[in-house]
Amino acid sequence: MNINIHMEDTLRQYEALLTMSNEQRNDYFRHTMMKPFRTMWETIHVPISAQQPNGYDVVMAAQMMGFLPLQHQEGIEKAGKRLQDIRILELAKETLLDCIRLIDSAGLAVKAEELIFGAYLADPDKLSSYQGYTGFGGIPGYILIILDPNSYNIPRLPALIAHEFHHNVRFSYFDWNHGDVTLGDYIIIEGLSDSFATEMYGEELLGPWVTNIQGMELEHCFEVIRGALDTKGFAEVSSYMFGDEAAAREGYPAVGLPAGAGYAVGYHVVQSFLMRSHVSIYEATLLPTETIIQGSGMV
Repeated sequence: MNINIHMEDTLRQYEALLTMSNEQRNDYFRHTMMKPFRTMWETIHVPISAQQPNGYDVVMAAQMMGFLPLQHQEGIEKAGKRLQDIRILELAKETLLDCIRLIDSAGLAVKAEELIFGAYLADPDKLSSYQGYTGFGGIPGYILIILDPNSYNIPRLPALIAHEFHHNVRFSYFDWNHGDVTLGDYIIIEGLSDSFATEMYGEELLGPWVTNIQGMELEHCFEVIRGALDTKGFAEVSSYMFGDEAAAREGYPAVGLPAGAGYAVGYHVVQSFLMRSHVSIYEATLLPTETIIQGSGMV
């Protein structure tokens, strides 16, 4: 697979941000920090600039995703220093190269000429249910991770990056649309990505969206999700994927599920399918949702 990796120097960008006024920070974020990701944002219908004052734009969308507010001086200074200490860009690039080697050897590819990566600071309060880290890799050619670096998530960053990288691979072969995605599709998308991360780094380094849900709670998640697999639309399925806490925050209806419920169910469905069908994660990456769900014996 011939693909160029471009690492955004976000640490330098945050250093520059700290010297600016609040209004300058918003414009700098829009037109400098997010410029390489413009096509990604436009693909998911997020405008770089709002049509009217205080309207919906990339600054608002980023904060909804869990980015640290740009005005948080102390938080930027502290978390930025931690990212510098762990050499985040080197860690991320090494992980991406490992991912590319594995995917290439399996005959798969990310269908993009360039892969743009950025690591951004997270709001620890908004991402408290996920131990301060998350990411987005839903558009081939773009991966961003969002983190408030801490002793829990730092060792798990390679697994997170692998998870987001797998989204790039899956969506190079399957189209998906936020408007008509089904819950069944979504749990398999996430289950495949976490299974790829497990293939590379082991289940113990998966995120809390999988590892925190076990036993009776996991069984309850299966019961609720099993009856809603045909639910369609991003807003509608988000209640099941992200749980009641996120639903209350974003205005989705609560369905009685913990944070990350859809991720946990999806992971165990995919793992069951892989074991029962004796196929690799690489082969499963090319299989449709229905084949994996039916072959899992779980839903």
